[in-house]
Amino acid sequence: MLDEHKNETEMSSEDQKLLPLGKEAFEIEGPTVLTGWRVTESWITRESKDTWEIAGPAILTSIAQFSIGFITSAYVGHLGEVELAAVSIVQNVIEGFVYGVMLGIGSALETLCGQAVGARQLNMLGIYLQRSSIITLVTALFLLPAYIFTSPLLNLLHQEKHISEVAGKYAIWSIPQLFAYALNFPIQKFLQAQSKVWVMTIISMGVVGLHVFLNLLLVIWLDHGLLGAAIAGNISWWILVLAHVVYVVSGSFPEAWVGLSLSAFSSLCGFMRLSLASAVMLCLELWYSTLVILMVGWLPSPEVAVDAISICMNVELWTLMISLGFNAAVSVRVSNELGAGNPKGAKLSVAVNVVTSTVFGVIFAVAILVTEYQFPKMLTTDPTVMKETTKLVYFLAAYVLINSIQPVLHGVAVGAGWQSTVAWINTICYYIVGLPIGGLLGFKSSLGVQGIWLGVIIGIVLQTAVLLFILCRTNWREEALQAEERVRSWGGSPPGPLVE
Repeated sequence: MLDEHKNETEMSSEDQKLLPLGKEAFEIEGPTVLTGWRVTESWITRESKDTWEIAGPAILTSIAQFSIGFITSAYVGHLGEVELAAVSIVQNVIEGFVYGVMLGIGSALETLCGQAVGARQLNMLGIYLQRSSIITLVTALFLLPAYIFTSPLLNLLHQEKHISEVAGKYAIWSIPQLFAYALNFPIQKFLQAQSKVWVMTIISMGVVGLHVFLNLLLVIWLDHGLLGAAIAGNISWWILVLAHVVYVVSGSFPEAWVGLSLSAFSSLCGFMRLSLASAVMLCLELWYSTLVILMVGWLPSPEVAVDAISICMNVELWTLMISLGFNAAVSVRVSNELGAGNPKGAKLSVAVNVVTSTVFGVIFAVAILVTEYQFPKMLTTDPTVMKETTKLVYFLAAYVLINSIQPVLHGVAVGAGWQSTVAWINTICYYIVGLPIGGLLGFKSSLGVQGIWLGVIIGIVLQTAVLLFILCRTNWREEALQAEERVRSWGGSPPGPLVE
């Protein structure tokens, strides 16, 4: 004891400023505490390590869950063009809308659970999980008509009648997946906030293997067609959700999960406001890309242009999986640090995640430019479509680069609880600036699809610039105080003093 005290007193005052407060600061899953303005290489290395421990599994989980729908389409493609078109419409229009709403609502839990973990108020996590699940299940009931009336809705959108009828049947058969989504995202955010992401990854990848077998059995061997594909999807999603539920309630979280509680029904209004703000923020983001494809479809002779931009969007979607991993990581790290009363740790996490994700964006953008004439061949054999796709390669590279930064900034917004602010920024930058400019360039000039996409990129660049400006002006100490108040007012006790 005396030797330890002697060693500590012999340290320089500058070194002592860099010491974390307490032994728990060295825990991998605990918050990183910075006590001085100087950030050494060791702090950056440790922050990168913490980031990758969340981002790596989150990337694999996103790919695995995305692959469930991709595998379904691959098997349905053997049934015929009408069946494939019907499933594609349901996945991209109906399920895409529902998935976005559920994911957005679940993001409120990401803010609250992350800050509660940082504040060491683990007892609140189970209550937050139950509150979020109540809200998502009620939301699923309100979204149920979208599945039941898929066919009439598609007819209103002037889709081909026969495809609309087949899509309507498939949507009704897929209703169980709606309620699986409602439970999946709250549990996912509950686990992410505590950095328990590898279990999610293992379960998700196991379900992907099961989904391949179920489609082979029900669609091909037993010849149940679209009904078999819907049943396979329902079983896969519910096994994924139930496996997560078992993990949560099996005793792996003795402090965070103590059973069902009537306290889950308190503070629902405040929880709902944050949930709706999260949903609006995310849906405005998702609909922006969807509207691009719709606008291209309004061009004269749009078939080739739609195919070309769809290829580009598919490429961008796969690169986006990496950025979504950093989105999850920075959200967890920022919320943990703010909840712990450590604004400087949150600031460091933002810098590390933005730089790391941007590096990947640069790598992907360069790869796209280098393979300008090769990557379209992987997705189409039509020479006309390939030629049109190569015309968009510079737009795709710019889009991928910007989208390596922007999801990270959204993750910061979720971690800090800025969902309402970002929703307004998205509305202005995307729908008041980006889309009108894209429409003007696309329809009133000879640029066509290139003009539409240029306008969209302008909107994203503006939104990213505004978010970066806000980050530079952010008072992180004030954000930490707001996190403390949020934890206290919604059921927890305040954390320790802010780390200066």
